[in-house]
Amino acid sequence: MALDLYVKKVLADLVDYPDALHITEVAGAKTTVFELRCHESDVGKVIGKNGKAISSVRTLLSLVAARQDKRVLLEVVE
Repeated sequence: MALDLYVKKVLADLVDYPDALHITEVAGAKTTVFELRCHESDVGKVIGKNGKAISSVRTLLSLVAARQDKRVLLEVVE
């Protein structure tokens, strides 16, 4: 399963508009950056209180990517 699908699957249950979740993959030399875009009212839910929700998603994504010998970053783009 592609890494962006993992992120979508986890975040779809947190947001009110799961169809508005869009993830763009930007491949770099050593690291792949995933840019997450969502509905403007869902940004706070994605980030969570003190950034705990997005931090947890980033941790999960890093663990899955490490199993595939990849490095990834997840950025929330407003």
